[in-house]
Order: sequence, then structure tokens, then C-alpha cells
Amino acid sequence: MTRVLIASDKFKGSLTAAQVGAAVRTGIHRIRPDAEVSVIPIADGGDGTVAAALAAGYEAVLVTAPGPTGEPVCTAYARRGDIAVVELADVSGLVRLPGGEFAPMTATSRGTGEVIAAAIAAGCRRVVLGIGGSAGTDGGAGLLRALGARLLDADGAEIGDGGAALARLHTIDLATVRERLAGVEVTVACDVDNPLTGPRGAAAVYGPQKGADGDQVAALDAALTHWADCVAAATGTDLRDRAGAGAAGGVGFAAVTVLDARLRPGIELVLELVGFGERVAGADLVVTGEGMLDEQTLYGKAPAGVAAAARSSGVSVVAVCGRNTLPTRRLRESGFSAAYALADIEPDIARCFAEGELLLERLGMRIAAEHLPPDPTTERPSAGRRSPNQVATDHAAEPRPEASTAQRTVADLADDIVAAASHNGGSARTFDGRFR
Repeated sequence: MTRVLIASDKFKGSLTAAQVGAAVRTGIHRIRPDAEVSVIPIADGGDGTVAAALAAGYEAVLVTAPGPTGEPVCTAYARRGDIAVVELADVSGLVRLPGGEFAPMTATSRGTGEVIAAAIAAGCRRVVLGIGGSAGTDGGAGLLRALGARLLDADGAEIGDGGAALARLHTIDLATVRERLAGVEVTVACDVDNPLTGPRGAAAVYGPQKGADGDQVAALDAALTHWADCVAAATGTDLRDRAGAGAAGGVGFAAVTVLDARLRPGIELVLELVGFGERVAGADLVVTGEGMLDEQTLYGKAPAGVAAAARSSGVSVVAVCGRNTLPTRRLRESGFSAAYALADIEPDIARCFAEGELLLERLGMRIAAEHLPPDPTTERPSAGRRSPNQVATDHAAEPRPEASTAQRTVADLADDIVAAASHNGGSARTFDGRFR
């Protein structure tokens, strides 16, 4: 039997990884109903990491924790045995900022620490932490405080939350953190190599993305420098220049310095969590993807990781995406046999967002027709019988339904939309062309 494994990331702002996989599977089955098609949603260690673990059979454990500005949010970690998968983005991330209002000086990672504390209290002894998408630049101080650290000013009072408050730090007490983390192994999914401070540090590089202006970036970098000095005094170790210390506003620094965490590439870690190595064995084809295929994809993003893992198992890989800017040569060099983009079959980007699942079905049909071995039970095409390619062509020519209200709502919320207007109202949506 022909076997296909679909291991795609989300199309950010449009479709979840599970939706992408389901749509491509439907398309493949239109051409090859006999094929065994499995879907494994994946992520690169940022948002979607917990969802990928849950799809792989982990159990969801609900937790209420403070968001980046202190308001309680309902989140979850994924658990299997003594392993907990925690996603910073879903509790301390930009998506959790009330009303989308930035809080560059006060946003905290405390909520992520509370989720980790809950997992440890429940008996987990291995914590996998995905740290992409942070809303703050607090050096991981909030996370450590949730685990029991005491951060005191010169008067012996607790300092406030957020990166700016670190400038008032005088004394650190890590005794409770050390006790709580005894016997706990922490692994962090990290795909950046920035140090904590300086021109390539957490504040300088990522602060503007979190709403910090020039003066605030300077103040945050100075506060993080002071934070690193205090941590070095308390631990006897200075890892501010460690590659990855600047990840997630400095959460990487707190993790490696105080939690003795190991940093690993996000997609590598996720593929292990979902058992990709076992699932790919015996497959005839792997389909991966994400919203945008570009040069960034080739440096630690999910599709590149899937392609590398599949190639090492001798399995051909194709990609689906919203838009592809990689030339064929670069695709082939990176292990992809081909790439199929929504924008190649639908030039109206608004429709790509609104009708993504329908378009992915069409791509799935093309992939089945062009990359799967012939169905041995199917007769050769005759004058009265259509070939798989003819079926795909006929389906592509079918009238497209108008986007539903629900689909338009998804498109209107997509962070890649610059402006959106009702299609029925006669005006066109305008996008900046990014799908990631």
C-alpha cells in the first residue's frame, strides 16, 4: 500500500497545522483513495508546539496562570508520563497581550514559570519548553520568580515585574528554585543564537518587535546587563554571552544559567516528541509546509527540519505553502523534490487566506498525481476514463464558492493582513504578501 506522511507547520494567521494536513489529505484521497495518509501536526518550538504534542497523543493539562501583563489566562501543557511540554507563547506571548497593546517595559514571563511549577508539582521530571513568541524582555526573571526565586531591591522589598524593574535589583535568592528543580531535566527549544545583551542582544534585536522605542531599548539593555551581573554574583557563572541567552527576551539566559537547561533546535526537539523517526519509516512520500517558504525556512524552520529528517530515511519530500520565494535550485539543495504554493494557483491573496483549505485540497490532488506511484488496481486511462491528472485539472476548473462569513473572519484576524474589506461589499482586501 502507498503510504504518505503529512508533517506540516501552521500557515500563520490562516490555518492550523492540523487543518493544513487534513486538507492535503483530502486532496490526495481524491486521486488515490487507496493511499494510507497520516497527518502529524508539527511546529518549530514556538506557538503550536503544545498542539503538536497533543496531536501526537499527549494529554492536555489545563492551567490558569498570569499572562504577560498579569491578567489570568487559561493555558495548558501537554503531558505524557513524566514529560511536560510547555509553550511560552500561549501564556507569556505576544498573542496574550490584552487588546494587542505592547508592554515592553513591564511584560513578564512569570506565567510560563507558573505552568512549569504546576507540571513539576504534578510529578513531571522532564520539561520541554518552547520559548518562541515572547511578549517581554525580562531576562527570564518572572519565570524564575514563579519557581521560587526572590528578587529584592536595596531595601529588601520584591522588585516589580518586567525588564525595566531589573534595574532596581540588589539581591537574588535562588535557594527555593534549586530545591524545586532538583532532579528535573529542562530542555529548551531555541533557534536563535543571540546573547543576552549588547547590539545583538535580546533588547536591541527583539525589543522593537515588542513595542520598545530607542530609549526603551537602551534602558532594557542596561537593566539586562545589571540582571546578568547579579545572577553571576549569585551563581558564580556568567552566561550572558552564551548563544541563545537572548532568546525570548532573555528567558534562554535564565534557563541555562539557573535551571541548567539544555538548548536544542526547536524542530529537532518537536520531531522527537511526535515520533517522526518511527512514523516516516516505510513512507513513500512526506509532505511538509508552512505559510511562507523563503530563505528563513532553510535555517531552523519546521519544513527544513522535516526535509532533513525524511531525507536521512531515504524518503522523498514535497512542500506546500502559501507563497514560495525559493528557486528550484535552493529547494533541491535543501532536500525538497518540489514545492506547491497557494499563490501559484490563486493569484488573489485574499482568496488564498479565505479559501486556503479548498486550495490545499487542489494541491494535494496535484501531489498525488505527480509524486505517488501508480495505483496497481487502476486500469490504464482510456478514451472513456480520466487519468489522475485529468481529474485534478477538472477539479481545478470547478467554479469556486464565495468565501463564507466564517472564513472571512479568519482572514480579517490574520496578522499578515494590512487591510481587509468585505468581498461582497465590492472592495478588495490588501495584504503585505506574507503568509508566515
